[in-house]
Amino acid sequence: MDILISNSSGQPIYDQICTQIKSNIIDGNLKEGDALPSIRSLAKDLRISVITTKRAYDELEKEGFIYTIASKGCFVAKKNLEFLREENIKKIEEYMQKISELAKSSKLSGDDLAEMFRLLNSESK
Repeated sequence: MDILISNSSGQPIYDQICTQIKSNIIDGNLKEGDALPSIRSLAKDLRISVITTKRAYDELEKEGFIYTIASKGCFVAKKNLEFLREENIKKIEEYMQKISELAKSSKLSGDDLAEMFRLLNSESK
């Protein structure tokens, strides 16, 4: 599992870790029961504080993406399909907001965007 940290990003480091691990789980790169790197080894690999890594893992556990077994480590939790669906919808809404802003600055109408989407969707089939 590759996690890339950007110091120039406005996003906190623990949040970057959470986002990338969530994406790996949602995309199926990490499967139910897969072990995550230990907090200490991930912190060492990323050259960040153990506290930052712990915060990321705590956040993932609170959101139901992982679970912890004492003295064994952290593992990918069983997927809650409704929760994953909501996560994807949230991502789509964020992309749509960016698209809307770009469309306005380019003077594109909703109909123009809908036609672009239809074309892209038909090409991908």
